[in-house]
This record gives sequence, C-alpha cells and structure tokens, in this order.
Amino acid sequence: MCEIEQVENDRLEVKLLLEAIYLKYGYDFRKYASAHTKRRLEHRRTLEGLPNMAAMQHLLIHDESFFNRLLLDLSINVTEMFRDPWFYKKVREFVVPYLQTYPFAKVWHAGCSAGQEVYSMGIVLREEGMKERVQMYATDFNELILAKAKDGIYPMNLVREYTANYQQAGGSSSFSDYYTADYDNVVMKRFLKEQVLFSSHNLVTDGVFGEMNAIFCRNVLIYFNRDLQNRVLNLFYESLCPGGFLCLGSKENIKFSDVAHKFEVVAEREKIYRKKRM
Repeated sequence: MCEIEQVENDRLEVKLLLEAIYLKYGYDFRKYASAHTKRRLEHRRTLEGLPNMAAMQHLLIHDESFFNRLLLDLSINVTEMFRDPWFYKKVREFVVPYLQTYPFAKVWHAGCSAGQEVYSMGIVLREEGMKERVQMYATDFNELILAKAKDGIYPMNLVREYTANYQQAGGSSSFSDYYTADYDNVVMKRFLKEQVLFSSHNLVTDGVFGEMNAIFCRNVLIYFNRDLQNRVLNLFYESLCPGGFLCLGSKENIKFSDVAHKFEVVAEREKIYRKKRM
C-alpha cells in the first residue's frame, strides 16, 4: 500500500469513528481540528492496546465505559489558575470597570474544563468588590470534567505556579486566602464556589446560553475547524448584550469569522473584544 493510500485510509477510519460516536452517544466531534482529534484517538488506542481504529469503533459501540474514557481524551482539559497573568491584568483594567457599571452582571465561562479559570475570575471579582453583584456560569459538555470543576480540588504541587501567576496578574491579597490545604491537594474555598452555577452545555450542538455581560472561552476554539469556530463565535455574539466583552485565548481571534465586524478590538494581544452597539 502506498503512503498516500495509507493516509487516506487513516482519514476514513477516523471519520467513521467520529460518526459512530455521534450516532451512538450524540457527542459531535466531526468538526474538531483533525490533527488534534487524530492525536487524541491514537493516544487512547495505544493505551488500550487496540490494533487499529476499526477495533476502537467496535469497542466504543459495545462498551460505554470505553467511550467514557475516550470522551475524557477528547475533552480539552489543559488549563491552569490565572493562565497568562497579563491577560487577567487587562481584565481588571477593561472588563471589570464595565461590569461595575451594572447593579448586577452575568459572566459565562464556556468550556470551563476543570474550573481553574472560573475560580481565577471569581478571585478577581471578589478583590474588585463585585462578589455580590456578579453571577458566574461555568459550562462544559463533559460531565466528569464539570464535576471536577465543582469540586475545585487541585494538586498541591501546582500551587507555587498558581501563586506566581496570581501575583503577576495583580492579585491584591495572598493566594493562600482562597484555598484550604488537604494533604496532597488544595480545595478552593466555598465562598468562591457559591458565586458559580455549573451546568452542562455543548458548544457544538447547543444554542444561546443567556444574555451575558462577558464571556470567557479561552483556548477552546483552537481545537475546532473553521466552520465550527464560526458557529461558536456567532453563538457568543448572540449571547452577549450590546457592549459586552468576549475574551478568547492567546492563539485565537475573530478575524475570519462572520461576526468580526460586529466587535471592536479592546486588547489585541490579550484577545479581548467588545460587542458593538449596532
């Protein structure tokens, strides 16, 4: 078999596998970036000792527990507390003052993963005197990851990095004020969790979540193909009130989307945009 034919066969096997996931379980990964998806599928195939994608397809159809393991692989779970500290400094500078003009505001963390950035924003809002005036929503399609976000339990060995990020992000207190040490982990304090409603929402298939004053969705779009990115950005546009802020990841932007002209750039490097008042 020539190399070109092998590549085409591999592509077809991945396509059939993703179609089986959609038809059997309703999760749609068909418009995720192909390189990322194939890499994650190969990772699971190797761990399970399966000879090829066809064997994976058979197993996921007949064994839901295998699918649940695969679902964790396909979820986007790479994040940290106060990731990109310079981003949070801009949030304090531009987004928070806007939220402070409202008696009550709503903030949505879409694709929240295990919740680190949700709690980061909760700390920012608390330090800026907004703890009673903001309702935060944290959503993810993966129920297991969402449960981890609700628990707010993170490895102790990451605290030094989280503390450094917090300080660089302009934190005005001590990061240790926000967690309790528990053997090898830290647990985020209850008052931070009380600010957040955790809920299931799938950016690929679900609709508008509500009218928000700010939406955070950082380093999720990079895993989608162009069509799906466009769909999700339209969803965010429809979910924002006029003048509301959209905050993306450092490698993402809205330039090639249908809604690019409906936003103004607030901070180019930090990928913070504001919905125009049309």
